[in-house]
Amino acid sequence: MKSSAPAAPVRIVPAVLKDIPTIIALAEATWEPTYRFIISKEQIDYMYRVIYTPASLRRQMQDEHHTFLVAHQDGAAAGYASFGPLPDEAANKVFKLHKIYVLPTRQGQGLGLQLIDAVENAVRQAGGAFLDLNVNRYNPALAFYERRGFERQREVDVAIGPYFMNDFVLRKAL
Repeated sequence: MKSSAPAAPVRIVPAVLKDIPTIIALAEATWEPTYRFIISKEQIDYMYRVIYTPASLRRQMQDEHHTFLVAHQDGAAAGYASFGPLPDEAANKVFKLHKIYVLPTRQGQGLGLQLIDAVENAVRQAGGAFLDLNVNRYNPALAFYERRGFERQREVDVAIGPYFMNDFVLRKAL
C-alpha cells in the first residue's frame, strides 16, 4: 500500500568519476529485477560484467562521452540515467539515452519521469533535436517510453558477446 504522504523532493545531479561506486550499487539493485523475466540469468550476468565494471563505467564517462545523472531522494541515491550524442548522427543532432534505472522500491513514484525529463532538458541544452533509445521488445518499460512520446523506428538485434538483445529503437523529437 502506497502512502498518501507527498514524496520527498528529488535531486538529480551529474555524476563524476567518484560516483562510479554509487552507480554500481544502483545497478546491482536494479539490473537483475529488470531483466530476469526477459533474458537468461547467464546473459544478465555476462552483460552486467561487461557494462558495470569500474573500468567500463570510467570508459563510458571519459572516452565515450556518456553523461550520467544520479537521482537522490530521502538523502540516498535512488536511480540513474546516462546519455550522449550519437557520433554517426552528430549532424542530425541525435542523442541516445543509454541507461535509465530506478530502484525497484522507488518505482511508480515519478522518479523515472523526472530522470527522463532531466535527460531531455540536458539534450535540448546541448543542441540535440532527437533522443533515441533501445528497449528490449519484451520489456514492460516500452509502454512507459511510448507514453512519453517515443515512437518505434525499427527492430534491431544487438550482439553483446555471445548474446543478443532483441530491441526496438525508439525516437523522440525534442
